[in-house]
Amino acid sequence: MQIHPTIAGLRAALAGAGRVVFVPTMGNLHAGHIGLMQQARAHGDCVVASIFVNRLQFGAGEDFDKYPRTFRDDCARLEAAGVDHLFAPDEKEMYPTPQTYHVEPAPAHVDMLDGTARPGHFRGVATVVLKLFNIVQPAAALFGKKDYQQLMVIRNMVREFALPITIVPGETARAEDGLALSSRNGYLSAEERAEAPRLYRQIARIRDAVRAGERDWLKLEAFATAELAAHGWQPDYVSIRRRADLQPPGHEDAPLVVLGAARLGRTRLIDNLEI
Repeated sequence: MQIHPTIAGLRAALAGAGRVVFVPTMGNLHAGHIGLMQQARAHGDCVVASIFVNRLQFGAGEDFDKYPRTFRDDCARLEAAGVDHLFAPDEKEMYPTPQTYHVEPAPAHVDMLDGTARPGHFRGVATVVLKLFNIVQPAAALFGKKDYQQLMVIRNMVREFALPITIVPGETARAEDGLALSSRNGYLSAEERAEAPRLYRQIARIRDAVRAGERDWLKLEAFATAELAAHGWQPDYVSIRRRADLQPPGHEDAPLVVLGAARLGRTRLIDNLEI
């Protein structure tokens, strides 16, 4: 695996590389990331990963400075997964001058769910992803379904800007107890880690109820929110939405997804399940 800290170096290495498939990350890789890398091989000739902790998508008081950075271990895992090239720029390389042009996702897509809890987050995500796409120029890019709203924002950006990139979704990787794998799981204490699968169990209960014919969305959401709060969580939302645009569904709308986000101690966890 070749490691490239500069845009020029990466572009030179990719000249004539064939169909490029791209998996962007912020590092501190887990099995979910590695699964995307392995899946990527089926979609092209050359697999490129990136590691860049993007300041633009962190709000005031969020964990940019303490976000776990495990570059040496990440490189070993990427090489073992068969990644061909790693783009690993520093901030000066990605933002040699302050970023004054930004991608503003449609308010209807971001003024809800995670966008409400993290104002400006998706603006930062869309901006850096577009910049990475312009740098790597992939034919396809893979994103995990765990960040479901992010996946929707990126899909819509690619479609509306007519980017020649196929977005491939990857299924959420989970621990044996159901907890969605996340770089932020490392923030959990032992007691919090034992409690953390409750979020998955609550959204799975909603999924099963909807499959069984329940259509009182508000009742299902309120019960799950109350259950989390009763066990020490601080819920941001538990919500049933249409998959296509993450808007509230009517009783006959399909397909659906149930999403949840809540703080457990100082750690914010998110999860979702398609119905």
